[in-house]
Amino acid sequence: MLFLRHVGTTLEMIKWEHSVFALPFALIGGMLAARGWPGPLQLTWIVVAMVAAAMAFNRLADARYDAENPRTRLRALPAGLLSRHFVAGFVIASSTVFVFAAGELNRLCLWLSPFALAVLLLYSYTKRFTRWSHLVLGFADAIPAAGAWIAIRGSLDARVLPLVAAVTFWVGGFDVLYACQDCDFDCQAGLHSLPRFVGIKSALRTAKLFHALAIVALLATVRLFNLGAVAYLGVAIFTALLVYEHSLVSHRDLSRLNAAFFTTNGVVSVLLFAFFAGDLMLRH
Repeated sequence: MLFLRHVGTTLEMIKWEHSVFALPFALIGGMLAARGWPGPLQLTWIVVAMVAAAMAFNRLADARYDAENPRTRLRALPAGLLSRHFVAGFVIASSTVFVFAAGELNRLCLWLSPFALAVLLLYSYTKRFTRWSHLVLGFADAIPAAGAWIAIRGSLDARVLPLVAAVTFWVGGFDVLYACQDCDFDCQAGLHSLPRFVGIKSALRTAKLFHALAIVALLATVRLFNLGAVAYLGVAIFTALLVYEHSLVSHRDLSRLNAAFFTTNGVVSVLLFAFFAGDLMLRH
């Protein structure tokens, strides 16, 4: 029972349900490759790999900073609810499941799985040396979109790269928004977030630019795959929700940041998947 309780605490700590942010894009990549729904076995292993990739390593690497930051000091590791050894074991176990799931998809996925893991692990340290860690996180979340394509086709196609760019800039943009609340702490701790270097007002503008680039990349994806009006409508709704997300925050008031980050982004990705999937199913 204690072990299960620790697993539950770990899942809560890493917010594994937030894999919902990236999972719809992985499913879009898989459906574009299959021109419809992937086979049930392929779909199962794609989902398993996505869930396993939501690892706890970031919390392990940032435990010292989480303990010093008033906003995060009640997280499981700094609060003593979990030991470092248990979390390290969880990371090893989830990494093993990820590699196994990749191997069950095809050989190329297996060979590329260490690269994907390396990006996921490296992200946890990027705030130590670069202000562009937000885009590294975005790329880490974008890898499954290309990975799902490779899982179906067994090779990579350049046409899926705009989808990878869309996820990179979308996630990078909302991570810049999220980092604004830690601007003062990042200055004190010497961490390299974008808000620390350019200020919150300019960081919010950069987030808008990233999201504009994400919209352009999505339109390119629709064009490259000859999708129709339903997919274009999905991009339009995606755009409207991002505009709404940005309307919730300003450099003077970040009080509604959690609503912008957690609620809106989950809705954005799920709705976009629904419209892309609907377009593909109607056309094929």
